[in-house]
Amino acid sequence: MKLLRHISLTLAMVVMATGASAQSTATTKRERNYIKEGNELYAKQRYAEAEVAFRKALQENAQSEVATYNLAASLLKQGGAADPNSGNNPMAEATKLLTDLAKNAQTASIAEKAAYNLGNVAFNQEQYDQAINQYKQALRRNPDNDAARDNLRLAQLKLQQQQQNKDQNKDQNKDQNKDQNKDQNKDQNKDQNQDQNKDQNKDKDKQDQQQNPQQDQQKQDQQKQQQQQQGISDANAEKILKTMENEENATRRRVAAKEQEKAAKASQRNILKPW
Repeated sequence: MKLLRHISLTLAMVVMATGASAQSTATTKRERNYIKEGNELYAKQRYAEAEVAFRKALQENAQSEVATYNLAASLLKQGGAADPNSGNNPMAEATKLLTDLAKNAQTASIAEKAAYNLGNVAFNQEQYDQAINQYKQALRRNPDNDAARDNLRLAQLKLQQQQQNKDQNKDQNKDQNKDQNKDQNKDQNKDQNQDQNKDQNKDKDKQDQQQNPQQDQQKQDQQKQQQQQQGISDANAEKILKTMENEENATRRRVAAKEQEKAAKASQRNILKPW
């Protein structure tokens, strides 16, 4: 990628720069020799050995900004794109060294390139807001840094895309949660209705069981009474009619007997007492 090409060029150019810097502390011969040795090892991609040489240079001059920057460069090469916050990762120390140089370096070119490489580190970790700030810092030190300007535009684009993706994921998760809650509420209401209906049916069955014995007993009594009434009517209907008929006949006979007796008496009076 274009960004990685800029990283590689920047590190190589600074590592190969061994000239005196605008530091308050004068460089020493031993310091310069260790820096030169470290540069040669760095060029051969022997970054761990280059690190040792740059540390020796710092032992000779702890204020050496060139040795400090070159040490950070060798650590970056060893750390790659790993997380600089990891305690055992060389990038953690490299980031700390570059941060200090970007803020406090007396040499403008070193401060510029420290900020630029901090931007690259942040970019590779997709921390685009931090990368933008570091690229801007590098451009303040050197407005002609075309690599920082290109990477700044790319970081701004990446940040915009990242924010759009974040918003889309947020809306998608919101819709999913809404649908999920809707389904859960629907299922919950369904279960509640089923349980409620089940309880109502259970209570109704229980109530029916309590009421049915009384209703059945009443029904049985009514049927029994109807059967008794029906039985009396059927069994005695003919007997009652016959009794009534007999009583009527007896009454007729009594009336007839009285009429005969009356006629007989009348006949006897006429005979006994003729005119």
